Amino acid sequence: MTSPVLRSLLFTTLALPALAGADALGPERRAELETLLYQDCGSCHGMTLRGGLGPALPRDRMQGFSPEALTHIIRHGIPGSAMPSWKALLSEAEARWIADHLRTDNRLETLQRD
Repeated sequence: MTSPVLRSLLFTTLALPALAGADALGPERRAELETLLYQDCGSCHGMTLRGGLGPALPRDRMQGFSPEALTHIIRHGIPGSAMPSWKALLSEAEARWIADHLRTDNRLETLQRD
């Protein structure tokens, strides 16, 4: 096997699952995840994400985190805090979709205008 062929196989093996990620989620699952975000996450962060037991999650604050960092927090929680791990319930792609939603489509744009 030549080196370019090996590199192509390695790229395909490693990159395809990541590229499929959040885009592979159908509209029904994305709607379920949005409901989960505003209801389940909202039980600590507030139903409108304006904060509660957990901090507020406005879009401008979430943009301070990389999508990878938010995905990690969602999947693994924050040790020593009330933020639980959602790894048993959410796949990497699902957690990434929520992270991307928090950063780009979050209904709460900012707390600055309040």
